[in-house]
Amino acid sequence: MSSKWLKTLGAGLALSVAASSVSAETLRVVTDPSFVPFEMMDQETGEMVGFDMEIIAEVAERAGFDYDLNTMDFNGIIPALQTGNVDIAIAGITITEERGEIVDFSDPYYDSGLRILVRTDSDMDEMSDLEGKKIGSKIGSTSYDYLMKTLDDDDGVTPYPGSADMYMALMSRAVDAVFYDAPNVGYFASTKGKGKVKVVGPLYEGQQYGIALKKGSKWVGPVNEALAEIKDDGTYKTIYEKWFGPMPEDK
Repeated sequence: MSSKWLKTLGAGLALSVAASSVSAETLRVVTDPSFVPFEMMDQETGEMVGFDMEIIAEVAERAGFDYDLNTMDFNGIIPALQTGNVDIAIAGITITEERGEIVDFSDPYYDSGLRILVRTDSDMDEMSDLEGKKIGSKIGSTSYDYLMKTLDDDDGVTPYPGSADMYMALMSRAVDAVFYDAPNVGYFASTKGKGKVKVVGPLYEGQQYGIALKKGSKWVGPVNEALAEIKDDGTYKTIYEKWFGPMPEDK
């Protein structure tokens, strides 16, 4: 085989790869920057980092699309998908039957639930203790919906636009407890809130997170295939343990 032919073949492959890259469809992806450690702003680089950010990067590469990432408050994500202003959202979005009527979901990629967060001097440790108390939750979240359905005396439930706002309210004693997604409250309790707050009670309402896509998206299949691939080859485990520690055996 001549070196000239090899050079020609190499050039052709390079052009082919370049053309493939250029022709890759660019999708509009959105996330909520306040849901640590799933997505958060790196203050030094100004870039979004976190578990979800690494998952979507792997999924996009394997599914064959480029993406333009933007942020918005969680409460606006489902409506943005519904109107077609964005193509994909990844923001610790719980898969629910109601949401599934207006957007498409990928297969689940994270198992979660809801937990109670209180100050370390609090004696509250279960849902019944929250009756009549001031409780912080997040606008548009399943945690807020759960409180509305479960508590008889829910006048003290306050929805906040971001998780940082809820935690600040708890630390400043504006609320007595926070009720929100387990991994998020757990991360806060072990980092900025360490020694000041604690997670109590059981895991409420087992949930699964999915990547949300606008209804009828052609990318649901490729996204599911990419998720299956990263779980099979160990990439998911590596990313999981980077952000949450040892992965449970039943994952």
